[in-house]
Amino acid sequence: MTTAGPGTGPLRRILRGTAGAVRARPGVFLGVAVAVLVLYVALPLAVLSLVRKPVDFFTFNPWLPKLPAFLVARDVPLARKVAFVPGLVLFWFSADSPFGGPEWGFAVDMSDLVRFAGMALLFGTYFALWVHQRTGSAPAGWRPPVTRAGGMAGAVTSVLGFSTGPCSVVGCGAPVLPVVGLAFAGLTSGTLAVLASLSRVATTVVFVALVACVAYLGWRAGAGPPGRDQPAP
Repeated sequence: MTTAGPGTGPLRRILRGTAGAVRARPGVFLGVAVAVLVLYVALPLAVLSLVRKPVDFFTFNPWLPKLPAFLVARDVPLARKVAFVPGLVLFWFSADSPFGGPEWGFAVDMSDLVRFAGMALLFGTYFALWVHQRTGSAPAGWRPPVTRAGGMAGAVTSVLGFSTGPCSVVGCGAPVLPVVGLAFAGLTSGTLAVLASLSRVATTVVFVALVACVAYLGWRAGAGPPGRDQPAP
């Protein structure tokens, strides 16, 4: 009776299968990742422009060129740098109100960008695995557990569910809101708090489900020849 050799553990098998699918389908991986990353910025703007008022202003943070000097400055404590960088606003969009001030604002900071990029890479990996196994690498009679339509629905849900800091630039003092909450004016503070909580829950659910799907598909894709990972009689 033989036992599984080194490199055949579940985690190694998942990593092997995932890496193989990404190498085999680089166009799918990169295409989906870039599309989802663009979606994270474009879809909120489309929702806000259609429901509230068309966007009429965009700018990058004019302080960004000073960031490298700030990071290497010896007179700035490391703790201050670590606390400052995640909340650094990179760029923002807004629409002016006819009564003065902004009608709405949508800002993307460093933490947002990291989350967007992480989710985009996860969706790219998922679709690379989905296509790779659907086109012939999966065992006979087996189909991926989540459809392509379901994956795209998850992407849209995560985009609209992600909390954004729409007032971090314009200074209106509103709480952190999901895009769908910012799209509707006149909501009570209690409703806004509920939307913010639901946004965090929805985002967590999508993230956990996506990681689980990637792990499962990677585990299936990492299967060797029949019986390789099973003890022989």
